[in-house]
Amino acid sequence: MQTRLYGLLTLVAVVLLSLSMSVFVVHEREQAIKFRFGEIIKADFEPGLHFKVPFINNVIKFSDQILTLDNRPERFLTGERKFVLVDFFVKWRISDVTGFYIATAGDELMASQRLFAIITDSLRKEFAKRTIQEVVAGERAELMDEMMARARKVAAELGITIVDIRVKRIDLPDEVSGSVFERMRQERVRIAKQFRAEGAEMSVKIRAEADRQRTIMLAEAFRDAQSTRGEGDAIAAGIYSKAYLKNPEFYSFYRSLQAYRQSLGLEQDLLVLKPDSEFFRYLKSADGN
Repeated sequence: MQTRLYGLLTLVAVVLLSLSMSVFVVHEREQAIKFRFGEIIKADFEPGLHFKVPFINNVIKFSDQILTLDNRPERFLTGERKFVLVDFFVKWRISDVTGFYIATAGDELMASQRLFAIITDSLRKEFAKRTIQEVVAGERAELMDEMMARARKVAAELGITIVDIRVKRIDLPDEVSGSVFERMRQERVRIAKQFRAEGAEMSVKIRAEADRQRTIMLAEAFRDAQSTRGEGDAIAAGIYSKAYLKNPEFYSFYRSLQAYRQSLGLEQDLLVLKPDSEFFRYLKSADGN
């Protein structure tokens, strides 16, 4: 009785083991390749439960997620024969699992190393075309686009799709940073001197124009003032002439009073005249005789 029980349990265990070895699960974040005696027979598995023949088929799974390659900063030579340190990272995923397995034997570490070599080679070619200033400030987007196109074309042969490449930092090595900064400083000094020279030239022009306008305005003002004064003097002379013609004696008397008011009565005034001078004739008598 016990022998039959043991046999039945053994049979159930063998059946369960065979069933467990005959199925495999592919998750949504995975890709799988099924082999038959080492030969790839299928790779386009949908997520879910699938079957295989024990001891004949084997299955290898790979990640279907976006992976990150982040290596140490690399030195690149620019078009002006200066080194720069570039720190970058790469986002990639397996797009062709069969091609990926054939090219890398399914080893993600080997794939990362080959992908890193592809990226650095593309960056090296693009940096060699540009100066440090163009790399750092001027043409970063153009550089990344051209490098991305070249790297994606080569990476596709590995069954890999490059999702994105980002440069985190571009630094100058210590041995070249001093000379580069000095050259940048000299360039800024040259630009500043040019701006100062242009400003001084403009200042001279503005001052000369202002002086010219000032001279013209003063001349015109003096001309107008003289003209107005002449007209006023002519009008005054006409009025005086008319007044004198109406009563010459009164006019002489009025002018003499004005002369007395302006010449006499102040302590510091000193007037030396003959007693019979015409100046005092209206002081002697009201009629001037």
